[in-house]
Amino acid sequence: MRIAVLLACLSLSACAVVPQNTVPPASSPPPTNAALPSAKQAADNFIAVVKRVEPVAESTCRNRTTGENCDYIILVDSRAELPPNAFQTVDDDGRPLIVFTVSLIAEARNRDELAFILGHEAAHHIEGHLPKQQDSALRGALAAGILARIGGASEAIVERAVQVGAEIGARTYSKEFELEADALGALIAHRAGFDARAGARYFTRIADPGNRFLGTHPPNAQRIQTVDAVVSGL
Repeated sequence: MRIAVLLACLSLSACAVVPQNTVPPASSPPPTNAALPSAKQAADNFIAVVKRVEPVAESTCRNRTTGENCDYIILVDSRAELPPNAFQTVDDDGRPLIVFTVSLIAEARNRDELAFILGHEAAHHIEGHLPKQQDSALRGALAAGILARIGGASEAIVERAVQVGAEIGARTYSKEFELEADALGALIAHRAGFDARAGARYFTRIADPGNRFLGTHPPNAQRIQTVDAVVSGL
């Protein structure tokens, strides 16, 4: 197992060091309007969460997949101008990458939220969502391009049709993938000793995408209900 946490001092004026002692227990869930942690506390929270969640995510990955690379690399994008975000991708060797923006780390109210988000992103890789989304985008692009050519469209229109088809294809199962990642992410956070319900309260503070047709994310209330159902069944 190799952890690569590029903090760049988290751009929070506090260079965090990985704790040498036992990681403190997860914080108790604060009210939704809890104050932001200090720069040092935010850095400490992230380091502690990575240390506890990554081994659980890798173990879950090995147990649920066959032949998949489960050696996660966890990175921090220290550009302060980027909005709060986290995403999962893979490097050229197929190793799963999870990237947090420094603003997300600074905004998280507690370790439970960071643990749930990290578990969620790890779950995307375990569930194979990235290749599934790419396959869906390819199918959409091919279908749209073929239909445009059959209709006698110009090359420019065919090219645009392919782009639109790929975008629609990529979004077709996006909401389902997010809910699947929420469910498995809650399980990973729970197994790492964190409160997944408290972690999912992050959704109460971000803009609700609603239930838009071909939207990329499901309604926040549905995501919270998904986490509640998982935790209730544990």
